[in-house]
Amino acid sequence: MSTQQEGERVRGWLTGRLPSDWFDGEPEVSIDRDEILVVGKIPAPQQNGEVSAAERSAAEEGRIKQFREDTREKRIEIARELEHATRKKVAWGVQAGETRTVFTSLSAPVMTRLRQPERQVLDTLVDAGVARSRSDALGWCVKLVAQHSENWLAELRDAMTKVEDVRRAGPDTTES
Repeated sequence: MSTQQEGERVRGWLTGRLPSDWFDGEPEVSIDRDEILVVGKIPAPQQNGEVSAAERSAAEEGRIKQFREDTREKRIEIARELEHATRKKVAWGVQAGETRTVFTSLSAPVMTRLRQPERQVLDTLVDAGVARSRSDALGWCVKLVAQHSENWLAELRDAMTKVEDVRRAGPDTTES
């Protein structure tokens, strides 16, 4: 099954399975080889008058905590069903106003071999206190690259989807 088909299938299943009063609109669903992340928007708390950014943020964090506690059992039930169907872990997150929180997300180990110049970059980040370890430094580097090359990565993902479509339409496929 292609990545696009899997995403459509998971989004459709969640549309039918999630309680309709949980989120404002459809949740954001992202899928990789290991995990399905479901992030829904919930209403931000109403606050009277002008409030500081700290007060607004604290209110949004409180609303997210309330949602997390109120929906825990049902989220676990839905996640188990989806994990059984897809053989992938399911993580949940919520956005209230400007505050986005992912509750429990998979942290997957990645093996890599680095030459000395790359190791020196990681060690510099550790020595400067930017990261606690080479592993943290590598994660930090990946986040930085993703942040600065978002458009290019989106184009690359689109191109990979087109390649999947061409493969499916290849000469070995049978027309129905």
